[in-house]
Amino acid sequence: MLHANIPLLARPTAVIVLASFCCLLWGSAFPAIKLGYAMFGIARQDVASQMLFAGVRFVAAAALLLVAARAMGWRLGLARVQYRGVALLGLTQTALQYVFFYIGLANATGTKSSIMNATVTFFSVLLAHYIYRNDRLSHRRALGCLVGFVGVAAANYGPTLLQPDFSWAGEGSIVLAALILATASIYGKHLSQHINAVVMTGWQMLVGGVVLLVAGWWGGGQLDAFTPGSAALMAYMAVLSALAFGTWSALLKFNPVGRVAVFNFLTPVFGVALSAIVLGEDVLAWKNAIALVLVCGGIWLVTTEKRPVQSVRMARSLGARSP
Repeated sequence: MLHANIPLLARPTAVIVLASFCCLLWGSAFPAIKLGYAMFGIARQDVASQMLFAGVRFVAAAALLLVAARAMGWRLGLARVQYRGVALLGLTQTALQYVFFYIGLANATGTKSSIMNATVTFFSVLLAHYIYRNDRLSHRRALGCLVGFVGVAAANYGPTLLQPDFSWAGEGSIVLAALILATASIYGKHLSQHINAVVMTGWQMLVGGVVLLVAGWWGGGQLDAFTPGSAALMAYMAVLSALAFGTWSALLKFNPVGRVAVFNFLTPVFGVALSAIVLGEDVLAWKNAIALVLVCGGIWLVTTEKRPVQSVRMARSLGARSP
């Protein structure tokens, strides 16, 4: 009787289970992409095939989102000016970001990619400080960013400080993708004030996915090794993008943003753990363990502070994006 008048998605148990499930899905994307490269025979230097791979995934995910939105009775049509805005968002948040994300994953381990991708949270906080007057860096959030970036540095510690375990094609591309995502999401936040967030994401994923698909095909990319296993993996990646976003958006609708956003620290945890299980990567190396703890600690410091209205709106936009 205690929860009789509380919506199902606002109940503590539902929040814990569903938010953790979303982070599990997003974390699984790192080893899934690496596994997909192996199953489709995509080489590290074959950027065109990587873009084709990403394009197929996001066109399929967009179709699932738009079909689900239509089934919910939501209007799919947009005003002409909104189409232009969503197209620009798709070109940056999906197409441009995932060019670097997929190149980075081809040249870095799933473990390090999971850790490096978490920098999107810290970039978002830093960008908000300069864009919104009422969302300045507090001491707590500044400390969270510092702790997080120290964790990233630890993940890239090499034989000496002058020889870091870092490459621009790998880890550098993942960080650049995170910066593009954080920047594009600010624009997406502005658009979402006037457009249903699920419909907006479906259209922008479709635009970005088609661009990736065409660019990959034009560049000579190939996905010839379609087998039941590789097709199932591609289907899983499309479903995880659509399902995680839809579930996360529903949680944000019925709960305070901070209550949901705090679970973001689980994404790199699941990414690292699943990379170890699926890909056999070394998670217990001291630098990976320290980096994971510091990055998750930084995310916790940043997302558990009570923030003003402008920041809360931004978190709604940033919190629902996945690898």
